[in-house]
Amino acid sequence: MFNSEKSHESKIRTRPHTPVHDPAKVRVPPYHPDTPVVRRDWAQYYDVVSAADADAGKILAQLDAAGLAEDTIVFYYGDHGSGMPRSKRWLYNSGLHVPLVVFIPEKFKALRPPGYQAGSKSERLISFVDFPPTLLSLVGVKPPHWMQGRAFLGWFIAPPNEFMHGFRGRMDERYDLLRSVTDGRYVYIRNYMPHLIYGQHIDYMWQTPTTRVWEQMHKDGKLTAEQDIFWNRKAPEELYDLQTDPGEVKNLAASPAHVDIKAKLRKAQQVHALEICDVGFIPEGERVLRSQGGSPYDFGHDKDRYPLARILVAAELASMLAPDVLPALKKAMSDPDSAVRYWGVLGVLMRGQSEVAAARAELRGAFTDSSTDVRIAAAQALGQFGTEADLQEVLPFLADQANWQKHNVFSAMAALNSIDALEAKAVSLADIIKALPTTGPSPHARYNSYVPRLIEDLQAKFK
Repeated sequence: MFNSEKSHESKIRTRPHTPVHDPAKVRVPPYHPDTPVVRRDWAQYYDVVSAADADAGKILAQLDAAGLAEDTIVFYYGDHGSGMPRSKRWLYNSGLHVPLVVFIPEKFKALRPPGYQAGSKSERLISFVDFPPTLLSLVGVKPPHWMQGRAFLGWFIAPPNEFMHGFRGRMDERYDLLRSVTDGRYVYIRNYMPHLIYGQHIDYMWQTPTTRVWEQMHKDGKLTAEQDIFWNRKAPEELYDLQTDPGEVKNLAASPAHVDIKAKLRKAQQVHALEICDVGFIPEGERVLRSQGGSPYDFGHDKDRYPLARILVAAELASMLAPDVLPALKKAMSDPDSAVRYWGVLGVLMRGQSEVAAARAELRGAFTDSSTDVRIAAAQALGQFGTEADLQEVLPFLADQANWQKHNVFSAMAALNSIDALEAKAVSLADIIKALPTTGPSPHARYNSYVPRLIEDLQAKFK
């Protein structure tokens, strides 16, 4: 396996760089503003992709020079969409559709799929989970039944996928929860945290000039309606027709003509979540706690420790934003499982001031919950939409939970994100935020920059 980093996200913004592709000739997607800065970034993206292709060409030349070209099955693929904002990290086709080229030499023609021809194109839906069973199939091993993927080459080619699924959770320092499904033409996206805007501030993404220009134009009111969507709260459901809208900017979720396809894809998403025991519906900190002594897979497949069917019902109830569900949300807030209680609290938070006022007693009860994640969510709801007395009570708690030396990194991140959501209401915490430790216990070095980034963002906000 050879990995080229030439087209990595960081390379789009590396300067100095002399564009090879003409910025004036690039295609700017409809969700991006058409400015010289944006065009420059897109041109550089095409430049770095060309550099990655050149790396692949060098490796193929080495195979040929070594006399191995006719003995080697070659896979060439990307890992996600472009590093431009709203591509990588997102469940749109622009984020999940990646190139895949496969070469099977003549001597291995028995391993080729039906219709294989040099230079031809297949419309079969393929995902990375299909790679392991495909590799087993190529070497004559029948893939075991428990593998999610389906072999698309070799001796044990399986029927094609009807749907492909996408997943988005926490992105660096910002929490989120989205799931998607596509049948190849339509893309359905389910936003389980619609109270969060699309364009949450992620330090790494903001290093790309396009992101900063795009945000500033939003603040200045200079964007078209299609370009401004990214800076607003999400719709609970999104549906796009790639045939008529390849830029994925015309949400058909409310279209009467698309009711059936939306229902079909929505059901496919829910069924898949239950089939794979999707552990994304439990807060990350709680997930780590329940995984102790095993893996997320272990607890996810234990219905006593992870009653997903019940949790998913609560998540759907909370995030669809349907009216007149407060009694059901209150009931969820008293469930024996903390993840169900968490979604009950989030459902009230998502609906804003009137629902928070109507569920104030329940939220105050949740503020004393045994689960830290439930308490933080309740604190945010009370602080953001409750009384002044509520605000003064929850601020010290959130500030304490944000202390990484005293609490785990997940609690610290959750608390800091909640403080961020309070905006000016939390300005009294400015000195406390400034003094917070920027190091603490971490399950992996990958997490070490997230708390410092959130602290830095809050310091800038509270100046």
